[in-house]
Amino acid sequence: MLCELAIQGTRAVTAKSLLWCLGVALLFMATGCRTPGEWKQNGFKVGPNYHRPVEPVANAWIDAADPRLVSQSADLASWWTNLNDSVLNELIQNAYHQNLSIRESAFRVLQSRAELGIAQGKFYPQQQYLDGGFTQQKFSNANANSVFLPNTSFSNWQYGFALAWELDFWGKYRRMIEAADAHLDASIEDYDAVLVTLIGDVAQNYVQLRIVEQQLEYISENVKLQKETADIAKARFDGGQTSELDVDQALSVLAQTESQTPALEIQRRQLQNTLCILLGMPVQDLVSCLGHAPIPSTRTDIVLGIPADLLRRRPDVRREERKTAMESARIGMAEADLYPAISITGSMGYSAQTFSQMFARDAFAGSVGPGFRWNVLNYGRILSNIERVDATFESQVAKYQQTVLQAGLEAENAIVTFLKSQEQAEKLDESVKAMEKCAEIASVQYKGGLVDFNRVSLIEQNLVNQQNLLAQARGNTTLGLVNLYRALGGGWDIRLNQPTATSINTSPEPISIPLEIESSDLVPPPVPPLAASKE
Repeated sequence: MLCELAIQGTRAVTAKSLLWCLGVALLFMATGCRTPGEWKQNGFKVGPNYHRPVEPVANAWIDAADPRLVSQSADLASWWTNLNDSVLNELIQNAYHQNLSIRESAFRVLQSRAELGIAQGKFYPQQQYLDGGFTQQKFSNANANSVFLPNTSFSNWQYGFALAWELDFWGKYRRMIEAADAHLDASIEDYDAVLVTLIGDVAQNYVQLRIVEQQLEYISENVKLQKETADIAKARFDGGQTSELDVDQALSVLAQTESQTPALEIQRRQLQNTLCILLGMPVQDLVSCLGHAPIPSTRTDIVLGIPADLLRRRPDVRREERKTAMESARIGMAEADLYPAISITGSMGYSAQTFSQMFARDAFAGSVGPGFRWNVLNYGRILSNIERVDATFESQVAKYQQTVLQAGLEAENAIVTFLKSQEQAEKLDESVKAMEKCAEIASVQYKGGLVDFNRVSLIEQNLVNQQNLLAQARGNTTLGLVNLYRALGGGWDIRLNQPTATSINTSPEPISIPLEIESSDLVPPPVPPLAASKE
């Protein structure tokens, strides 16, 4: 096989061709690299051809038997519209158009695209340039030899074209293009990952804001109820039916309930401020923009597919897979340094002493020829660099597999939160309804002197706690769904639908994503087929 590479197309093996075969064989043996057959099989490129690593993904969800989980292909585009909240829809659309993290990621895509263009350009002649100039040279008259150098002053006009081309004999530049192309894919996936995170953050902060507002409403209602109870206690004290202890205790319970309002208002303001940043605008009061609305409700079931769908849908998983492909290509780039760099250099131009003679036929000069450069004494450094790049690849494989595991963890945590929060909310709803009835009966009985104030106070405090827990449980059900959609990689499809900003845009200078990034050419490339590991 080695000889066929050198004497293909000939009928006889000459001594010269035998020496060439021997030289090629010694080359591969001396460098300790793969055989010529592997080099040919890899498309005349040294280094391994990339194969997608094995992913540690489960066959089914832990709660797959739950009827509320539907294991079929899921459409997660615009998943937030399932919450039936128009304000949330507008927030997400505006965040997509104004968020600065999205803009930052968009320009990283443009940067990677330009780097791919640079890598592609290096496949062709690396140096191509026109040059020209004029020089005037004067020799010393004292040292001049009148016989051999009658003139001590010379002029030289010249112009021409030069080229230097290192041939991609070992696939170094093709591997470089592979690495740059994979890096571009990774930057696109990173853009989509930022989109998934942004949409999830907007939805999460919005739902938490509505939870706090619901808790504030519960506090306001309980304050009214406890004020009525305090008035009853004061009236009974004024009538001599009870001691002042009931009045003080009623005022204490009332003040304790009222003290929760400032803490909740702090949370509401902080959530509004976070939404402002997500919207890419200075912090400001969003009360007039957001209005008042209940906690977004959710369906009790969800279509989420199978765990393996995470590899297809989650941009962060696809990003790490593309980075793995990039590191694999860099191994070939490093191995190419073991071989001689074969190049062709040439130049052509015109040169003359006077400007008028520079365009004459006799003024033409040029040269062309092959050459090579072989770093024969640097194998220790080159081999160490190959080991470094190979270790980087293996590290990236581990990172990719860890990302797959983390994706499964996030999805399972969101699933159990979504399912169990529904059950918790149902029980708390029953508890609150019973407690509200108890509070109403206890107030009437205390007014009639049938029960003491301690029982009324305990019921009212329990009502406050149960209502707060109910609001949180309802919110956790929605948050579980939000986090589940985020864990499944939903939301990046928004850039394919091209939504427009709406009336919530309160930024003094609206920000838009560059058109190059919003265009359809950012559609992610198809996921490569599954394979075992790199060769």
